[in-house]
Amino acid sequence: MESIVEFFKNLPPKQCAHCGKAIEEQHECYGNHCDQCSEK
Repeated sequence: MESIVEFFKNLPPKQCAHCGKAIEEQHECYGNHCDQCSEK
C-alpha cells in the first residue's frame, strides 16, 4: 500500500482550467486557475 505522502508526490502538475498552463502550487490545493487567470 502506498503512503499518503508518496501519493501526493506522484500527482501530475495541476493545469489551469482556463488556459491550460501548469499551476505552480501544491497539487492538493483547491484552486484551479493560474495567477494570471485569477486576476482577470
